[in-house]
Amino acid sequence: MPERPRLFLIDGHALAYRSYFAFIRSPLINSKGQNTSAIYGFASAVLRLIERESPDRIAVVFDSPEPTFRHERFADYKATREKMPDDMRDQLPLIDEVAAALGLPILRCPGYEADDVIGTIARRAEHAGWDALIVSGDKDFTQLVSDHVKLLDLKKKGGEDELIDRAAVEARFGVPPEKVIDVLGLMGDASDNVPGVQGVGEKTAVELVRTFGSLEAALEHAAEVKNKRVREGLLAGRDQALLSRELVTIRTDAPVGFDPQQFGRHTPDAPRLIQLFEQLEFPSLIEKVRFTGPARSEAEGAAPADKVVYHTVSDEGAFGALLARLRAAEEFVLDTETTSSEPTCAEIVGLSFAFREREAFYVPAYDCGLRIADCGLEARRPQSDSDLPLFSGGAASSYPQHRTPNTEHRLRAVLDRLRPILEDPRIRKGGQNIKYDAVVLANYGIEVRGIGFDTMVESYLLDPAQRQHNLDLLALKHLNFQKIPTSALIGKGKTQISMADVPVAEVAPYACEDADVTLRLHRLFEPKLEELGLKRLYEEVEVPLVSILARMESIGVRVNLGLLAALSAEFAAKIDALGAEIHKLAGEEFNINSTQQLGAILFEKLQIQKGRGGRVRKTKTGFATSVDALEDFAEEPIVKLILEYRGLAKLKGTYVDAFPELVNPRTGKIHTSFNQTVTATGRLSSSEPNLQNIPIRTELGKKIREAFVPSDPSRVLVCADYSQIELRILAHYTGDPNLIAAFGRGEDIHRRTASEVFEVPIEAVTPEMRARSKAINFGIIYGMGPQRLAHDTGISLEDAQEFIARYFRRYPLIKKFTEDTIAAAERDGFVTTLLGRRRPIPEISSDNQGTRSAAERAAVNTPIQGSAADLIKVAMVRLDPRLRASHPDAWMILQVHDELVFDVPAGEAEAVARAVREEMEGAMELKVPVKVDVAIGTTWAK
Repeated sequence: MPERPRLFLIDGHALAYRSYFAFIRSPLINSKGQNTSAIYGFASAVLRLIERESPDRIAVVFDSPEPTFRHERFADYKATREKMPDDMRDQLPLIDEVAAALGLPILRCPGYEADDVIGTIARRAEHAGWDALIVSGDKDFTQLVSDHVKLLDLKKKGGEDELIDRAAVEARFGVPPEKVIDVLGLMGDASDNVPGVQGVGEKTAVELVRTFGSLEAALEHAAEVKNKRVREGLLAGRDQALLSRELVTIRTDAPVGFDPQQFGRHTPDAPRLIQLFEQLEFPSLIEKVRFTGPARSEAEGAAPADKVVYHTVSDEGAFGALLARLRAAEEFVLDTETTSSEPTCAEIVGLSFAFREREAFYVPAYDCGLRIADCGLEARRPQSDSDLPLFSGGAASSYPQHRTPNTEHRLRAVLDRLRPILEDPRIRKGGQNIKYDAVVLANYGIEVRGIGFDTMVESYLLDPAQRQHNLDLLALKHLNFQKIPTSALIGKGKTQISMADVPVAEVAPYACEDADVTLRLHRLFEPKLEELGLKRLYEEVEVPLVSILARMESIGVRVNLGLLAALSAEFAAKIDALGAEIHKLAGEEFNINSTQQLGAILFEKLQIQKGRGGRVRKTKTGFATSVDALEDFAEEPIVKLILEYRGLAKLKGTYVDAFPELVNPRTGKIHTSFNQTVTATGRLSSSEPNLQNIPIRTELGKKIREAFVPSDPSRVLVCADYSQIELRILAHYTGDPNLIAAFGRGEDIHRRTASEVFEVPIEAVTPEMRARSKAINFGIIYGMGPQRLAHDTGISLEDAQEFIARYFRRYPLIKKFTEDTIAAAERDGFVTTLLGRRRPIPEISSDNQGTRSAAERAAVNTPIQGSAADLIKVAMVRLDPRLRASHPDAWMILQVHDELVFDVPAGEAEAVARAVREEMEGAMELKVPVKVDVAIGTTWAK
């Protein structure tokens, strides 16, 4: 017999509630302060269901808000249920949106619960020759189970879903599905306020039904029941038992029909789905979008509007023709296929180009039809490490198997023929994250000039709140087009191979598609930048910055490995000593790194919460022992030591021990990646390693910075740091005369603020007064409230409230700026920086107080921090050509926060320092002077 088609019916409310309470101890809160636990759990469960089961038909059923017939029969039905939490209720509309974007039919029926709608459709599907799978863990549904109706209880990720059939129901209840309502009627249901029979629990109810055969029979033979309490309950509760059974019985006659077409999976709205997941900050779910619909790669046989033509360059004539077309093109896309995602270690496998939509060319680096004789090179095997051709990260004895001397010479020939085009600044070229390609080509001695666009940067400027800007996502979101995934070529995990080992016939369509899709996205994004007034920022700041960052990554920074080894030993000794002291105070040895053991010691054995005013927090597995949680008890000697222990361990593991592993064996340097498209405010970030989080002002942080040194002993580091730039930008925005005057006189701004707020002469300002003023000066930028000020400065909440009130009375224009900025964000839906950089803030209109407050803080912070980011970027763009012209051996190597670091010949240090100060201080005209502190030294610690 042919298999029956399957209909999956998802109990939407139950799944949402289950997801919400699964995270109740540690809810998912996004950067906007929004609880997203229910949405995430619902979306991930449905995506997993679709991926695992590939349903023929599917629907999501939700309760309707109107009272049901059960409320008419029993006024107290569900009367004891707690009100739905507000942060759960706020998620329901978004759950509807996610379901709709997934292409799932959504059902509600006024006057009936979701259970009744599911029951009705399940029975009608069964009678129509279908199998119905009810996706729920609710025990009430077990009454519907039959040969063709089953329950599917979704388990957590990684667990096996449980399929509940007739045998499973009988094993669970001790009765077949048909008798479940009798058991439920007798035992009642406290969660729904269904009374049942007094004195009868689940075990007794099952025994009664099994003994007498049904609820009615048990009532008729009540007098025969030996247990007095049960007997009296049955005799007195007949009407209540029958009513209870009626209330728990799922109706199968709701006014809904079964139409297979109604329950078909519609084509998902991929752009909307991605937008929702980005908005909600679910990056892991974005990767699953590919499972939700029929979007296919054109290279895999989809039917494009215009046929694509992808060429593999396989002979000298085709290569020459391509070069001629590249020279004549107004602009073209460049993309490299390589052996590594780390550009300074990557070897080129091939290059792809596109200058017309739906057409692209792939040049296999080792097999493009060029003859050795044409290259003017003699094929030979390298004899020693110094004889290695072109670029290699290994020794001659480990010469890559995928390359031979002949193919290596062909690569040299390919790059030599492309060099004049790639290095010609008059030929406009771009790509998707073209900084990567520029660094890769720099390994081979080619400096890519004429970079004119980058689709990753374009996407970022258009929507900086978007978490990811990778090509697969952009293609799906903006072109509704699913690219060939990289894993389709090289696999994943332990089975992953190098791109160099993939046949050219498989790499070529993938590489061409990358270039083609990039060009299409560029043509789509460019006019939008113009429309939103972002083109000048893009062309004059962000695009020039791509080349600068590429050079900085290629140059890298040298670290003193000997000093790092000494620091590692020093930190290890301190960590051991702290551990011993912690064990002494605890009265026993335990694993300090175990959150459960630590929580038990602090909050059970030592009971440090008692009488200290701290608030003990709980998680799913025990007590909360994060740094944030322990800071409430930082005055406790043992907690103070634990925080110090953790800080040292983090510095040791994250930096001191990690840096040597990140040194590139070919260059002997660390090559961090500067990320241009990550932060919503426009600031640059860095990764592998992240240099932003090295403590700047602590002694330990300074010791780590001492390990960063010039590239050789004849050189020095020039370090230039903007002084209080965000406060200066705040003064510029607000126009506050007191701030402007203080900066104009070059005063200590925190002492001046303390003098103004406390109404004392500036010379009478105490360190405590200055500390409070400094906290609020910087706190204003980040939306600090009285609770945070009290926490950070150790003052009472009342004193903090009064201090903030005095501050705003003294600086009313600052208060006006914050109010005006929030009002503008509410009106426009976005805020801008001094250079017009936009940050959308849709959450500012949220009904959720926490979400709206976070949005208001972002609205105030972004113009200030974003303008500071713009300022240092402009300085970098101005400095780069000046230094390359007058001091070509002076290299910009690091950008961290408001600081730039240069590796400079010692004899040119003073001249370079003057140029750096001039360009940084003159990068943007403000109402207050811009000050830059410059230091020259042999380490980054100055």
